[in-house]
Amino acid sequence: MREQIDGVLLFNKPVGVSSNQALQQVKRIFNAKKAGHTGTLDPLASGLLPICFGEATKFSSYLLEGNKEYLATIQLGVTTTTYDSEGEVVKVSPVTAGINEIELALSKFTGNLNQVPPIYSALKVSGKALYQYARANLPVEIKPRSIVIYHNELIKFIPDSQTIVINVSCSKGTYIRSLAHDIGEYLGCGASLTGLIRTKSNQFELNPQITLDYLSSLSQLAAKDSLLNVDVLVEHLPRLDLSANELTKIRVGNQFSAVTDYPLHTQFRVYFEGRFLGVVKLVLPETLQPSRLISVI
Repeated sequence: MREQIDGVLLFNKPVGVSSNQALQQVKRIFNAKKAGHTGTLDPLASGLLPICFGEATKFSSYLLEGNKEYLATIQLGVTTTTYDSEGEVVKVSPVTAGINEIELALSKFTGNLNQVPPIYSALKVSGKALYQYARANLPVEIKPRSIVIYHNELIKFIPDSQTIVINVSCSKGTYIRSLAHDIGEYLGCGASLTGLIRTKSNQFELNPQITLDYLSSLSQLAAKDSLLNVDVLVEHLPRLDLSANELTKIRVGNQFSAVTDYPLHTQFRVYFEGRFLGVVKLVLPETLQPSRLISVI
């Protein structure tokens, strides 16, 4: 019988497996009833894949909406159908750019941008994933999306292989494959993504130790020690500690009064006697409404 496990695992996904395959493998190790990952990584990519167990799945949207950080390896001079090394090569071009030109290109792809997602992606248009249009050779309009690249820094340039490694901090919805492609277009030689490591998701950083092999080597009890508490997902929200009377009210979904200087629609993480209960929202001046609560409060 599967167990009710609650918490967050900062899993280090390996290259070569999908995010869902990684999730199922981890779920089996923990023998968990319910789990979900936050923020898909392609099989080509590795690194931080936060996995939420049990009650933590109720608050996973805070991670899905958050910023991400990556180390991306980009091959200059090679353009592919998928914008990465897993696609078919459609063009090979000479590379004439040096470090100065590359750094200028990176600066051009920093800040508020409109980015066109790759056609080989799971993004849906008219109810159908873009990759389905691509595989069927069907025309489709791909609309650009607003994204933010907070920083885009050159870490390494390897002239012999015409490869660059960049550190990218970006908003939700950013495709690093498209970024690589666009950088190549700007440089006039084309480019494709050959490696990607997610190093950060919101405030969480990659712990290289938390791998499948490491978790498999532990007892179930020891593996649970790798989990973070559910409330780490909402620790950016202001905290409220409830009275017994307020606890009684939110248990049945009722509003309660509280004096606060915060603006309307502010969310709070709430506790009773140190135990995390969930999230409430300021819906009227000095009036709070339960928004999302754990099952047993």
